[in-house]
Amino acid sequence: MDQSNPSVSSSDRYAWLSAEVSPIAVHDREPALDKKASVKGQAFSRCIGKPDAGAFVRLRLEIIVALFSAAIGVAATANGVAAQPAETTPLQLEAKIPLGNGRIDHMAVDLKRQRVFVAELGNDSIGIVDLANRKLLHRIAGLRRPQGVGYEPSADLLYVANAADGSVRLFEGNEYKPAGQIELGSDADNVRVDTAANRLFIGYGSGALAIIDAATLSKIGDVPLKAHPEGFQIDPDTSRIFVNVPEAHGIAVVDRSSQKQVDKWPTPGRAQISRWPVDSARRQLLVIFRNPAELGAFSMADGKLVGTAETCGDADDLFVDAKRGRIYVSCGAGFLDVLEAKGMANPRIAHIPTASGARTSLFVPELDRLLLAVRTSTAEPAAIWVFRPVP
Repeated sequence: MDQSNPSVSSSDRYAWLSAEVSPIAVHDREPALDKKASVKGQAFSRCIGKPDAGAFVRLRLEIIVALFSAAIGVAATANGVAAQPAETTPLQLEAKIPLGNGRIDHMAVDLKRQRVFVAELGNDSIGIVDLANRKLLHRIAGLRRPQGVGYEPSADLLYVANAADGSVRLFEGNEYKPAGQIELGSDADNVRVDTAANRLFIGYGSGALAIIDAATLSKIGDVPLKAHPEGFQIDPDTSRIFVNVPEAHGIAVVDRSSQKQVDKWPTPGRAQISRWPVDSARRQLLVIFRNPAELGAFSMADGKLVGTAETCGDADDLFVDAKRGRIYVSCGAGFLDVLEAKGMANPRIAHIPTASGARTSLFVPELDRLLLAVRTSTAEPAAIWVFRPVP
């Protein structure tokens, strides 16, 4: 969020998004239909007399509306969640910001400048997107399969974790000049910023979380794990970190203070994903499983699985919208699922088509926007799709 003008709301800052959007509605096509219908009505009158042309037009429009309604009615998905008209979906697509070509991995955000950092794994680069002006601003090239990315605001530094050589490269936050490098050894992956402690945690190697001091820009410790961490989440309310360790078939619970694993929550018969949010209001850890494709809710008190809900397939990211009591899930199967954060069930309330392979996303509560990374296809280049939650 731009701190220079605190009186301006996030919705005001995003007026540029909604101002240029022209959603296509049925009534936009009515003049053309009226014209065609009246021409056919005139021809019909010449053949058999002069029927009521207005009635003829109304009849054609009623038939079209009936067919359109029937098409929507049969477009149902699993669990009876029907496709919804664009104007009624809880996530409204506002913009597509082109990136170019290549595979996309994780994202991070600089709130002050309203910039998004996109790990362009396929291009060995980081794309820097200017949200306010809806364009690709800059590209950092010459990286080594960048996977994780994190922005640390106190030092105004961008951290990029590289899988190919295990390095974490640092860049100045305005002009993106190189600002240092930390060697981790191999397969540097997810990055999480612990703002309160002024530290960063980075998963890497055959099984560890590296602890980085944001003040000295150096590695100050390791948390050993049973296998490579595919993803992890910091609990802002406690000293715990929840780590996805697929080869160990469970969720590792790490204590940040002691820098040790203190517990393991088993996930028998399920494969979980890289990002999982903490639902602070309900004290649940929400986890998306790819096989089977479902959302799991774990009690933060004892680590027990207390509820599941079916979701779209090939999910990679999920986020809690605390303001609206919703959960957003992005899936490579080509959908965004919206679930209601309610009790233990978390029922699905929307199933929104996107693009095949678009599994990476980032919800930014401060800007009230969901950003979806869409890979290159035969139809269009890679892009960041910007969604506005409603109401």
